[in-house]
Amino acid sequence: MSPRLLSYILRHRRSYLIGFLLGVLSSVLLMLDPVVLRLAVDSIGGRIGPRVLLGYAGLLVAIHLAVWGLRYYWRLIILGASRRIEYEIRNDYFAHLQRMHLAYFQHTRTGDLMTRAVSDLNTVQRSAGPGIMHFFGTIVSSIIAIGFMLSIDARLTLFMLITLPLVSVTFIVLGPMIHRRYESVQDQFSTISAKAQENFSGIRVVKAFAQEPYEIDEFARLNTEYIRRNLSVIKVDGALWPLMMFFIGLSSMVLLWQGGQAVITGRITLGQFVQFNGYLALLAWPMIALGWVVNLMQRGLASMKRLDEVFAQKPKIVDAPDARPLAMATGEIEFRGVSVAYNGARVLQDIHLRIPAGATVAIVGPTGAGKSTLVGLIPRLFDVTQGEVRIDGVDVRRWRLADLRRHIGFVPQDTFLFSDTLRENIAYGMETTDGHRVEEAAEISRLAADVADFPHRYDTVLGERGVTLSGGQRQRAAIARAVARDPRILILDDALSSVDTSTEEQILTRLRTVLATRTAIVISHRISTVRYADQIVVLDDGRIVERGTHDELLARRGLYADLYDKQLLEEELEEADVDS
Repeated sequence: MSPRLLSYILRHRRSYLIGFLLGVLSSVLLMLDPVVLRLAVDSIGGRIGPRVLLGYAGLLVAIHLAVWGLRYYWRLIILGASRRIEYEIRNDYFAHLQRMHLAYFQHTRTGDLMTRAVSDLNTVQRSAGPGIMHFFGTIVSSIIAIGFMLSIDARLTLFMLITLPLVSVTFIVLGPMIHRRYESVQDQFSTISAKAQENFSGIRVVKAFAQEPYEIDEFARLNTEYIRRNLSVIKVDGALWPLMMFFIGLSSMVLLWQGGQAVITGRITLGQFVQFNGYLALLAWPMIALGWVVNLMQRGLASMKRLDEVFAQKPKIVDAPDARPLAMATGEIEFRGVSVAYNGARVLQDIHLRIPAGATVAIVGPTGAGKSTLVGLIPRLFDVTQGEVRIDGVDVRRWRLADLRRHIGFVPQDTFLFSDTLRENIAYGMETTDGHRVEEAAEISRLAADVADFPHRYDTVLGERGVTLSGGQRQRAAIARAVARDPRILILDDALSSVDTSTEEQILTRLRTVLATRTAIVISHRISTVRYADQIVVLDDGRIVERGTHDELLARRGLYADLYDKQLLEEELEEADVDS
């Protein structure tokens, strides 16, 4: 058993202990059933009256009522504990993923993580609940039944013990095969989930490129492989049950042969033969359950192993042991000799940059220059390979992560909105949903005018990833979300790329008032967005190649001036196309 799963079970050992005690008591009572049958059968030869037989019948009813009550609470307690374990593992799994660094999700399929959280966890719950419960019940019932059988006739019991272990041998041989094949099934199910998730998220791309037939065929191929792997499990599982029933039937045949001879020779009474047969019948269900339990436990171990693989991954962005609280930030940022490498390839190299508190700095450069990586170092979405990033004179790795990020408003390139109301999306990260601050932030981002046309205004549900909004509206909602937090540091990573130049100018006009009271870093491909910044930094190939104001950089006639001239030419060509 997985040490992690065992630790969860031990947390609920009191529930399991009480359940086991009830299970033992119910098994003992159930084993009295054949005793009463033996007394009734042996009494028939003495010409007893109907009243005595009625008494035996009443005793059987009382025994089964007691067994029913005990087993009801037995199941309630143990299955309840397994559901609480499922609840705890799911919460811990989600919390663990929330703590993982950003790069982990860039290399791990979402569908795979979801399969482990749902399908695998449900399998683990069944092994920790019904699996453990029936395994324990099988062992206890078997021990008690064999004890009673030995007290009746040791020789007859020996014959039973020769045939019944063949069932266990079958499980020992077939169980590992089921385990390996079920692991393969779950891996393929993860692949199918990831494929479906990608298609549903990227359905617009699929339709735009008319790739529906290809995606349908590809999904069918994966589904066919999933069925093939399931059938391989069924082939082994299908052999398990018939073999088990064969060996149980073989035991009944041996009992009839040897037990009948024992009755004829007078070694045991007819009532004892009925009693012995009753114990064999009571052992039939435990043996059937054992096959199911072994199958269930093998699947549970395979699923828990997959969950352990995720738990074994450790977050790389964590608080240092001596991390300090950051109650109030002024917003001064400094990059000291910063270099970043991914898989041995340099993305940023020897960056030296100081941004005074309250200043607005723009970062421009060609695609792939390292702009997004640079600003991602401030809230520690990534960590530097060399050098330091400092806020208020302290390395960001020395501040508490939650405090650090609470002072930063971030609008990433890939705008993401939750399937919730617009109000909740803008207020995301705020301690309370302040309606005034939400509406004020929407005014700053020029979203308020659009909201007036929404069916439920700020309470309009946006749909998955904000699908009901246009690209520009999603970006403006993301800007409003960042501004509403009232952060000391505001980072806009190409946050105006989806809005037209007129709307951009209106947003920038309103943002200048907001940016005047906080430190701001603006990344943009549009020169019009950055020209009023206090300082403009030009990145190329991971290095700072130019810095200065808009006018200073134009006068140098370097990379910035080239970018500016190209954009002017593009605008002139677009205007010419419109006029023609």
